[in-house]
This record gives sequence, structure tokens and C-alpha cells, in this order.
Amino acid sequence: MSYRDINLHLVWATKDRRRWLSAEIMDKLSRYLAGAVRNMDAEAYAIDGPEDHVHLAVSLPPTLSVADYVRELKANSSRWLKDEGVEHFGWQDGYAGFSVSRSVLPKVIAYIESQREHHTVMSYEDEIKALLEKHGIEYQPQYI
Repeated sequence: MSYRDINLHLVWATKDRRRWLSAEIMDKLSRYLAGAVRNMDAEAYAIDGPEDHVHLAVSLPPTLSVADYVRELKANSSRWLKDEGVEHFGWQDGYAGFSVSRSVLPKVIAYIESQREHHTVMSYEDEIKALLEKHGIEYQPQYI
């Protein structure tokens, strides 16, 4: 028997940070992504974001690497968004992923659920830099 409890905070942006994700579209996208996560034998704890990026608090499926998980979520949701009428939609290349302990998960969920308010005072670029620095991840500013 194998046991696991691997939780992640994932973040990725729209291509060129385009503001494609209205509140209405984000609500639908959150439900779509939650279903996609469940279909991969994982749990979605929170999914939300402003117009130009998305945050997910999710468990990691036992059969997928983080890269494969994100690739599948991005590819499927991109197709779905185009089907929903978001013309020329695309996600940026790459993503940010952070491990989340069970004890910290409620704080990450609350953070994700407050994304729309949070981004009235902080840009995506400043937010992602702060997250990377908090987790001790070196980055190249031109890729933010």
C-alpha cells in the first residue's frame, strides 16, 4: 500500500498577460478545472484568479508528475475556453508550482479565494516575484 498527501499551489498566466478571464469566465473556468482535477483522481481545494492568470490549490494525482499534470490542465482548459468563445485564447509557457503542507493549506485556499480583491493593489508580476522569493526560487526577471 502507498500513502501520499501531496498538495500544490499552481499559478500560470494568460499569453502576453491578456485580460481574457472576466469574472464570469473565471467562475466557469474554475468549475471546469475542478472537474478536470477530479477526473485525474485528485482534489481541487480552490481555483480562482483575476483577468490575466489563475491560481489553483490542488492535490497531486498519484500517477502524474507536476509537469504532466499542469500540461494536461492547461491544454484541456485552453481548448475549453476557445469552445466557450474566448477567441485566440492561450496560456503562457510555463507555470509556478509550490508544495503546500496540510497545515498551511487553509491559508493558501484563503489567499486564492481573495485573488480578485488582492489584484486591485498588486500586479501579477509583483505577486509572482514575491511567491518565488518566499519559496527561495531563483528566477530571471525577463521571464516573469
